[in-house]
Amino acid sequence: MADQKKLATFTTHSLNQNIMNKYCNYTFIFIIITLLVACKKDASTAEKSDRGIDKESDENSGQETSRTPDSEMILVKGGEFVVGSAAHKDQFPPIPVEIEAFYLDKYPVTVEEFSQFIAATGYITEAEKFGNSGVFDFQQGNWTLKPGTNWLHPLGPEQGKAKKDHPVTHISWNDAVNYARWAKKRLPTEIEWEYAARSGQVENWYPWGQESQVMGQHMANVWQGNQYLEQGADGFEYTSPVGNFSANEWGFSDMAGNVWEWTADSYSPVIGQPIQVNPDVKVIKGGSFMYDEAGDLSYTAFFRGQNSVETSLFNMGFRCAKDAD
Repeated sequence: MADQKKLATFTTHSLNQNIMNKYCNYTFIFIIITLLVACKKDASTAEKSDRGIDKESDENSGQETSRTPDSEMILVKGGEFVVGSAAHKDQFPPIPVEIEAFYLDKYPVTVEEFSQFIAATGYITEAEKFGNSGVFDFQQGNWTLKPGTNWLHPLGPEQGKAKKDHPVTHISWNDAVNYARWAKKRLPTEIEWEYAARSGQVENWYPWGQESQVMGQHMANVWQGNQYLEQGADGFEYTSPVGNFSANEWGFSDMAGNVWEWTADSYSPVIGQPIQVNPDVKVIKGGSFMYDEAGDLSYTAFFRGQNSVETSLFNMGFRCAKDAD
């Protein structure tokens, strides 16, 4: 019996009061990009494909590093911090927090690392079970569930395999949690993610500082201009290899742009507060290479997106955390 796939709308935040409402509006206006509803394929009849794929620690402002079997992690020392921002209603009010020490992956999980998980466990992602995943069709100007698209074929089966040093995409929150458990890790909380992205400095809007560009140079893999402009000014049209752009002060790479990243937390209108929480909708952070109505704001460290736990998209991935003790 086929079940219907629940695909959440991919949430972006708008600074333009003429843009239509997206998800929920607390003062600012949001856009809903409605993804199609597809029939879930039975795993026993799903088409099977070839599921293979063709650093030393740094000294960063006193942050210690440790190696794990599949990725480098950085120890983030705990401390007092203020999450959120007065710049946008969805990040307001800024909230003082006390953060415990934790480890966080230096990079998003790559295609190569995810393939190790697949090889060791035989895990089948939700996109593979459903038989499709979310890709933006630039010719048609809309989101579509493209058949045969998954972590190994991020632009569709006819476009070739994913590059092993790029962040893995088309990973649902459920997939990310399963990977993290296998790696003896977990997903970072929204607060941990923001703290690490801002290197513990409240004044930092972006991982590298206060401005979206430095001396006119792009500091991350992000969309340039409006949604109709050709891309490549930052060197990439879609995803980029992890670590291609400079790390922040604490040594973390790709915490702005490239791909949105899942966090452990369910989305709440107030950061860190379980108010009006839907447990099936999780916070995503960091922005991506893809166009967002919020523009530069979408890849600030404090910006908050949201998506459902079984949604998978071509511009969404994750990184892992673990407790320090």
